[in-house]
Amino acid sequence: MLIAGLLPLPRATALILLLGAATLCTGLKCVCLMCETTNYTCQTEGACWTSVMLTNGKEEVIKSCISLPELKAQVYCHSSNNITRTECCHSDFCNNITLRLPPASPSTSHFGHVELTAIVTIPICVLSLAIILTVYTCQRRYGAYRKTRRQCIEEPLTDCNLDTDGKCLKDLIYDMTTSGSGSGLPLLVQRTIARTVIIQELVGKGRFGEVWKGRWCGEDVAVKIFSSRDERSWFREAEVYQTVMLRHENVLGFIAADNKDNGTWTQLWLISEYHEQGSLYDYLNRTTITIGGVMKMALSIVSGLAHLHMEIVGTRGKPAIAHRDLKSKNILVKKNDTCAIADLGLAVKHDSITNTIDIPQNPRVGTKRYMAPELLDDSINMYHFESFKCADIYSLGLVYWEITRRCSVGGVVDEYQLPYYDMVPSDPSLEDMRKVVCEQKLRPNIPNQWQSFEALRVMGRIMRECWYANGKARLTALRIKKTLSQLCVDEDFKL
Repeated sequence: MLIAGLLPLPRATALILLLGAATLCTGLKCVCLMCETTNYTCQTEGACWTSVMLTNGKEEVIKSCISLPELKAQVYCHSSNNITRTECCHSDFCNNITLRLPPASPSTSHFGHVELTAIVTIPICVLSLAIILTVYTCQRRYGAYRKTRRQCIEEPLTDCNLDTDGKCLKDLIYDMTTSGSGSGLPLLVQRTIARTVIIQELVGKGRFGEVWKGRWCGEDVAVKIFSSRDERSWFREAEVYQTVMLRHENVLGFIAADNKDNGTWTQLWLISEYHEQGSLYDYLNRTTITIGGVMKMALSIVSGLAHLHMEIVGTRGKPAIAHRDLKSKNILVKKNDTCAIADLGLAVKHDSITNTIDIPQNPRVGTKRYMAPELLDDSINMYHFESFKCADIYSLGLVYWEITRRCSVGGVVDEYQLPYYDMVPSDPSLEDMRKVVCEQKLRPNIPNQWQSFEALRVMGRIMRECWYANGKARLTALRIKKTLSQLCVDEDFKL
């Protein structure tokens, strides 16, 4: 009973059954006058028992087996003069003997029935109570164990029990992506998170699939759902997001990746932080910005891009990464109006040790409107990683133009427009863009009123230096970041 009390109920039951089976195989064989169905024999792990007692003036003989707990209770083997005579023995059929009571005196026979009842009943009651308490305790413990397990699996929005020590999702991601390996959550934790996310509403669609808002452990998350046809894109993006030391406040926070089979088709999920203000494209369409807001957004975007472009050398270092599809729809606006770069499905990584570029096998080539001249005329050196970084800088200049146009200058704000809106169709072809960008060498117009403010004048200069036809002449992300950081200090912008 002690062992059963320390184990969950299924294990305790299995152990008791196992002990019982062993007893049947190795126990003593005894004479049992009450065992007609087993040829008047029984088996026990305790002892063989024979007893004669005085009942209503007559001797009553009992031969049977007693269990090990009954033997340890030292009740059944105890004789009482003139009332009972009992013997316990420990060899096969050793109780096949006849016992006799001495002549009973009137005084002792008067109390024989009462004493016998007390001797037999009290130990049985105590033993039964102990068994009931043991079973009850095991059920309570097992019930608490199952409740704890169910809390994590079936009720993810009320408590997080993924060995997180009570940390919220952001703390969990931060700890496991910066202080640890820096390559994201363990795959088992990712799968557990993915399978307990509650989908709530559709927030966006694109050529890759859909983006849904979900909830996990009381926190909002974004769920990007790829179709099975886009498995390569899903795998590539998850792979890049789990790059060592990629975590940065201006790069979308990756949480988990998993495939989900609903019985009809397979969905590929990529779960990330949720930013309720949506993409920069949506934000600019509905909101005007102050000069300080322009600087805040511009600095946060280039900070994220500089982190991607930068190689971190070391045992747990980070490879340099080029985005290859930077645009306002792939940049998200956070609550504090800073930005985070998202959608790394086309990104390429550079291995400086082997000087190789990990280019994804993906038919998507980026967004035509944001393509650099060397991509449009197919003159880019695909074997030189700096070429991809220079193409990102060209796209960054176009994003800066979109942001700055929505700045209120002297009470005047231009309506939102995409780059080259007045030069190419709404859905331009590669040839349309090549003709405008490469042949005519046109660039988006920079309004004269921007020259009236130092910050906007610097932004205009940065854009021009991002748009050079020669990629090698363009600014680097780190150079732009330093320029904007210094400008924010000089102009005393509150970022």
